[in-house]
Order: sequence, then structure tokens, then C-alpha cells
Amino acid sequence: MNARISFIEGEFSLIHIPLPFYAQLLQPILRVLLPHGGPAHLEPEGVLEGLSEYNEHGFLNISITPIECSVVCHKSWAQNIFEPVINRLPKEISSQVSISKETYTVFSVSSASMEAGQRVMDLTSPLAMAGIPIFFITTYYEDFILVPARDRPTVGQTLLARGFEFSEDESAYKAPAVSHSRGTSTTSSDPPSTPPPSNVAELQLRTFAQLKKRNVTPFIVQDLHLIQGSGKDALSSSDDYRPSSNGYNGHNTPSSWLDKINPKFYVGLTFALVQQPRFLSVTLTQDTAPSVVMDKQLLWLFGDSIAGDTEADLVPIFLDLAHLPLESTGIVCGVAGKLVDEMKVQELADQNGAHGQNINAELSYLSTARAGAVILTAEGAAMALQALEPLLEG
Repeated sequence: MNARISFIEGEFSLIHIPLPFYAQLLQPILRVLLPHGGPAHLEPEGVLEGLSEYNEHGFLNISITPIECSVVCHKSWAQNIFEPVINRLPKEISSQVSISKETYTVFSVSSASMEAGQRVMDLTSPLAMAGIPIFFITTYYEDFILVPARDRPTVGQTLLARGFEFSEDESAYKAPAVSHSRGTSTTSSDPPSTPPPSNVAELQLRTFAQLKKRNVTPFIVQDLHLIQGSGKDALSSSDDYRPSSNGYNGHNTPSSWLDKINPKFYVGLTFALVQQPRFLSVTLTQDTAPSVVMDKQLLWLFGDSIAGDTEADLVPIFLDLAHLPLESTGIVCGVAGKLVDEMKVQELADQNGAHGQNINAELSYLSTARAGAVILTAEGAAMALQALEPLLEG
């Protein structure tokens, strides 16, 4: 595995919003998304943490799916933006909206040389084998993994045990040139109630036994087709408006978040969020342009502000995990691993056939607060559903 793993500074909260109450929480969602970092006296919440010197989120994910709305943001924004609004809601509503009690660490993974499906498997299996619960978010540029903040030291130990080396210069873990044994595991700082699985096959068996026990059934939403892309950087060809070290943008006015974004993309994104879309997942970081996975029917809202294969036809398979505890381990790895195995078998069977499509290369995964979505090509989704249904039938 050729990967580079970097921790993102700060601790993050996971927010679950049931779809019937989405409208009541739209204001804080837009507040987190839209311009921020202005003068403190104009910010009703004061100075909030989790922003770069250019007022960009270190990490932010907003996802709306047919199951829920889920937000991952710095704990400062959860406490100061979302929590006051939730507390003002009627008790029968506020009791159903939740902010995770524990905080999470986010790390980014760059590994462009690997097939997507195998990448999900290889990145999640060491952590699952160590008994660490994770959330996984595939984006246009890189992958992100969320782990409980208390498990961050264990993640580091697990990576080192797998042969990764820590680069002080880059503040990142770098994969070894030669892959190491899959059998290496470590003990979590807060061990799970049952011992971690001894191998990937056992992990898959446990995962599907747990999903079956909780009556989790995979499903596809009819006529829901997705594209994955990136918001174009309107200022990529010029640095005229990049904030200078003195906080001004070259026009004798204070630097603003608006000086470097693509307004067309954010207007389209705002329109899409106001409509309560069937599916939209947007990820913002300070190092890359915005990344989106969204319903193709929303594409017209963005004009020409989306980069990527807008003609793609991706289909999500949903798993409603509301009845599983947040600390459940191995779900991503178990499901993705089984699908990768099944698709490899199918690819071998079709090797001399007319299709020859490498479906494994298209697999991506989105974790939200209480759900998971496996995203594949339309053909791959049909195959995956056939593989999953027998494993989860009552």
C-alpha cells in the first residue's frame, strides 16, 4: 500500500439530524458552511476554533442521505453553533437530534495508486483488527477516517506496527515500500467488550452477524444516481486575492473568506441545501478544493463550477445503522472487504467476457452518524446488492 496518513489538527463532533427536523437545523448548517472568520465583534459566538489562518475549516463534512442528515465539524462549532439551536427546540424534537458525547480525531489518507475498493479495505482493516471504531469518508481527492479521540495513540501504534514510518518533516505516517503482514494488531487504549478478530475473514463473519442481528437490510433508492466531483477553484490561476501576511488582500481592505472561493459553487451548494436534497455530501478542508458527491439532478444548480466526470452514473447502496452503537467496530471494513472479495471473483469470471469492467476500482464508502453508503457504478451496485442480500436475510 502506497499511502500517506496525516492527522488533522483539532477534535471533531458528529451530529445526527433526523430528516423530519432538517428544516429546524438548516440555519446552523448554513452558518457553519458560509463565510466566517470576520471581526470578532461581528461574530455573535465570538472567535471559533478549527479554522486555518485563511478562515478555512480544517475539516467539515455535511451529508444528507435518505436516512439522515449528518455533520462532522470541529467541536467548537458543534458547541457554539449547533448546541444553542438544539436547546431551543421543543423537547420532543431536541431529544432526537444528537451531538456525539465523545470527540473524534480525523486523519486524511492520500493513496492515489490504489484501486478504490482495495484502498478502503487496506486502510480500515488494521484499525478494525485493533478494535478501533471508525467512520470512513471517500472524497474526490483523498479519504478521511474518523476515530474516537481517545484512540488516537492506538492508531499511531497500529500504523507503526504495520510498518508505517512517521516523518517529522511532514508530520505524517508514510507507508513502507514493501507491505507487511496483515496479522499484526495492537490493543486499544479502551478495549472492546469482546476480543478483536484474529483475521479479516473472522472480522467479516462478525460484521454480518451483527448486521443481521440488528435487521440491517441493504437498499437502493429508485432513480437516485450520483456524481462525484470537486468545486472549481475560481482563483487557481491567480494569487492576487490570496490573503497576505498582514491580513489584507492587496486592495487595502481586510482579507475575507470570500476573496478566494468560487461564488458560483457556493451559491449552487446553498440552493441545494435549502431544497433538502435526496443525497448530497460535501467535504471542506484547508488543503484542497471542496469535494462533493451528489444527486445528478442537482448538477444544474452549479453551472460550470463542478470539476470531474459529471457524466458518471454512480448508485449508492444504503445501510441503516441506527440500531447499532456508535462504538461498533469493523462495519466499514467488513462490508467493503466482502464486496471486494465478491467483485474479484466476478471479475475473474468475466475476464474473457465482453464487459471487462473493473468495478472494484469504482467502490467508495460514506459513513454518516447512523448510516453507511457503498457507492458504485450502476452495474457494480446491482452485483453488490446480490452479494449482500443473502448474507443479511433473516
